Amino acid sequence: MARPRMTTPVLKVAAAMLADIDSEHYGVQLMRDTGLPSGTLYPVLVRLERAGWVQSRWEQIDPVLEGRPARRYYVLTAEGAAEARLEVAAFQQQMTRAAGQPFPQAGTA
Repeated sequence: MARPRMTTPVLKVAAAMLADIDSEHYGVQLMRDTGLPSGTLYPVLVRLERAGWVQSRWEQIDPVLEGRPARRYYVLTAEGAAEARLEVAAFQQQMTRAAGQPFPQAGTA
């Protein structure tokens, strides 16, 4: 499967799912955890699922009894967790390096 393009939203979703790797996550929870709107989050989840990084399932409930719609739960696959760890770590390393680099002084570039 094709490797997903590592955009900021993809990295945010991966990091949020890695933060609680043993749990299933649902859309509203991931929107809160990442700060992403639904129009950004759900295409990212579809992209990650197509890449084999995420699996999803519909919750088996009676919406009338629960008083809410059924949720679609998402979980990282073993491959997705391994790849997400690498990508998030690489991004964090880049940000650390970038933050530690002084800006060039005027006239020294």
